[in-house]
Amino acid sequence: MAEINKVAVIGAGVMGAGIAAHVANAGIPVVLLDIVAPAGAGPQSNGSNPNRNAIAEGAVAKMLKTDPAPFMSKAAAKLVTTGNIEDNLDLLADCDWIVEAVIERLDIKQSLYAKVDAVRKKGSVVSSNTSTIPLATLVEGLSDSFAEDFVITHFFNPPRYMRLLEVVGGAKTKAEALDAVSTFADHKLGKSVVRCKDRPGFIANRLGVYWLQAAVVEAFDAGLDIEDVDAIVGKPMGIPKTGVFGLLDLVGLDLMPHVNASLAAALPKDDPFHAMNRPLPMVEKMIADGYTGRKGKGGFYRVNRAKNKAKESVDLATGEYRATKRANVEAVKSMGRKLTRLLDHDSEHGRYAWRVLGQTLAYASALVGDAADEIESIDEAMRLGYNWKFGPFELIDQIGVDWLAAKLEASGMAVPAILKTASGKTFYRVENGTRQVLGMDGAYRDLVRPDGVVMLADIKLKSQPVLKNGSAALWDIGDGVACFEFTSKMNALDPDIMDLLTKSIRRVKKDFKALVVYNEGSNFSVGANLGLAIFAANIAAWTEIESLVAAGQQAYKALKYAPFPVVGAPSGMALGGGCEILLHCDAVQAHAETYMGLVEVGVGLLPGWGGCKEMLTRWASSGKLPKGPMPAVGKAFELISTATVAKSAAEAKEQLFLRPHDGITMNRYRLLADAKAKALSMVDGYQIPEPPVPLALPGPSGKVALEMAVAGFQRLGKATPHDGVVSGEVANVLSGGDTDVIKTVDEDALYDLEREAFMRLVRHPGTLARVEHMLLTGKPLRN
Repeated sequence: MAEINKVAVIGAGVMGAGIAAHVANAGIPVVLLDIVAPAGAGPQSNGSNPNRNAIAEGAVAKMLKTDPAPFMSKAAAKLVTTGNIEDNLDLLADCDWIVEAVIERLDIKQSLYAKVDAVRKKGSVVSSNTSTIPLATLVEGLSDSFAEDFVITHFFNPPRYMRLLEVVGGAKTKAEALDAVSTFADHKLGKSVVRCKDRPGFIANRLGVYWLQAAVVEAFDAGLDIEDVDAIVGKPMGIPKTGVFGLLDLVGLDLMPHVNASLAAALPKDDPFHAMNRPLPMVEKMIADGYTGRKGKGGFYRVNRAKNKAKESVDLATGEYRATKRANVEAVKSMGRKLTRLLDHDSEHGRYAWRVLGQTLAYASALVGDAADEIESIDEAMRLGYNWKFGPFELIDQIGVDWLAAKLEASGMAVPAILKTASGKTFYRVENGTRQVLGMDGAYRDLVRPDGVVMLADIKLKSQPVLKNGSAALWDIGDGVACFEFTSKMNALDPDIMDLLTKSIRRVKKDFKALVVYNEGSNFSVGANLGLAIFAANIAAWTEIESLVAAGQQAYKALKYAPFPVVGAPSGMALGGGCEILLHCDAVQAHAETYMGLVEVGVGLLPGWGGCKEMLTRWASSGKLPKGPMPAVGKAFELISTATVAKSAAEAKEQLFLRPHDGITMNRYRLLADAKAKALSMVDGYQIPEPPVPLALPGPSGKVALEMAVAGFQRLGKATPHDGVVSGEVANVLSGGDTDVIKTVDEDALYDLEREAFMRLVRHPGTLARVEHMLLTGKPLRN
């Protein structure tokens, strides 16, 4: 199978540019081409010397300013070579994969393919990002050699963050072409690749657009409030809290008519989608008036700046905005954990929930054998393409196959063949510790992970934890490697975790070769359990709080100097204490979408589990700063006092939350296997790390210099009074306390300074107000 070492993307619109950026995120050189810019376009143009590459160059420049960022680091942008399709098609000659992401017009695409075919190298893969034009139509009239190398690769927007990639091959497509793109997308781009049939909308958009349309149409028909609709078609069904109307605001109301029209044109006349694809005059008027969602003046929801930023919502009956109200849905309140109670609730809300979910699940069931033969592909497409917590067949298992079939029949709806096949069964089951899935033939087969994928969820099906308490567990993941897992709510760190970590270090020393710190939550850890801290503060249990700080320091220090390799494996947020545990690991294998930072100042505290000490010693020994006592102090102070959070693993390396030798895994599913391999690679010849060299720190004079800088921000209104208090304590720790440059401060002294400063802050009324506000609102208090 040919390797992909260089990529080209043709079409520098939002999607094409985003694909190019993500290829660059993987460290792969990429060419980005678009049409020749009109005269005068672009910052480097004038009437006599137009910048013909301005469209592609402008796309890269725009992405460097976009938030959320398409690039994982600004350095990645340097891997993008820009050009235009008239002057620079020769740049495709050494590309292994060429992605077309131009306008959805067959004539334009086929004209481009002919030009590409003339310059591409033999065996290079060409793909289209289309989701509306069948592959067979795209290659019609083109050479067999082109058709053999042609596939569809349907990315989801934004390409960096959406993990789903739908891949479609044609009748003539070579297996090598499909495998090359699929492997590259999996390992290098971090995508979960779902193979689809060449059917309109493939899987995710075929089902997702039907679901959205059903939810909106049924809401109009029932005359419901959109807040109630989003409360129903949201968390109760495992759908993001945006619900339906919030999601449409996010993606843009003006996009839906185009998507609906393309599906309607491509789907067979008997497809149930057509019954849902009704014109909605009120929505058409909103789009015409510029109410296209968050990118416009507002959508179904808006912030009315003329009314002191009041939050408003559209009334579906009148089309007028009114004050946003709190959802009040008895059917949701009374359902508990049983989805069937919501779907069976005798109310307009219950009947609405059934009409939307019943029709959606029936449609999903009808897609088996059409869009895909495997139900797990449909589930994966909806989990990753639309951020559903559960795929449709996982939802059916929750409510019961027979219950759904009976309810459909009672509602006068057809029961799809796969539901009849599954009668009396579930779609998924666990047999002898192995997860199995039902096939179209009615027989179960094992769900097999791809090579190089190890999931803790699978290990749990076949084993019991080595150690366990209410907040953490230690697992044997094979080959002499143990895995320490947080299991508390949001993986918040508490005394139970520190206690089990200490016991786990002793157990690993006795029975294992290495340790991985990892979990499969959406976030690695959001930090310490603030609820426990505020409870202890409210009863003045200062000794208990200091014991917790000391226990964390001792556990993390024991982890750092354990007689075996320790590898942290984070994904998602690793904040506060979650960042600090990673700072004490021998190495880190981070998922690319890891967001690390020491954010304690936001709640009026400072890193008390070695975070100040680790950032200071890292920057002091990095060789990246001028020599002397202040540069490292100043850099660590900047990162900690501003609660800086790296927005990717690549950015975390720039800020030294990660070190140069730490690894990055693009595919979330491959993280545990990569971390385990890294741990095993360190076993032979492993030596306990030497303590950091004691530092010559500036002492009170350094503290004063840092405090003066904060005072300047306070005068400008960029820092609050309590920011000054907290920053002063951070400055005291990083400056070494009562010392001067002729003395040195060792690791233990920095631990002591952290703990003492933490305790002074936790007693401060300003800090207690910040912690309480964060717990109540989820937002920082600017006091």
